Amino acid sequence: MNEPPVPVTAPHGTDQRPQHGYTSNKEAYLRRLKRIEGQVRGIARMVDEDKYCIDILTQVAAVNKALHAVSLGLVEEHIGHCVVGAASEPDPELRAEAIDLKVKEATDAIGRLLR
Repeated sequence: MNEPPVPVTAPHGTDQRPQHGYTSNKEAYLRRLKRIEGQVRGIARMVDEDKYCIDILTQVAAVNKALHAVSLGLVEEHIGHCVVGAASEPDPELRAEAIDLKVKEATDAIGRLLR
């Protein structure tokens, strides 16, 4: 059973939300995802308008490539932030466990992407 990710939390006494690896690039990810959403709507429109199947497949491939780029970016952010953050845990026993958890999360995510 997968445990929920353990986000890096804000210092005690602050009202900040948990910081994730992608947070600094959140707006860029949202722009890309909105562009992809528009592409998917365009594909649906193409099907509705009985466009040529190869043209539709070309657009599907473009969406797949765009989603793949977002996925790779998120994996990179996870490794650079969450795995590296786990490695900075001061308690050696907790550090090893945290690193193992974060690496497993990354490899599981990569496995899902490769299916």
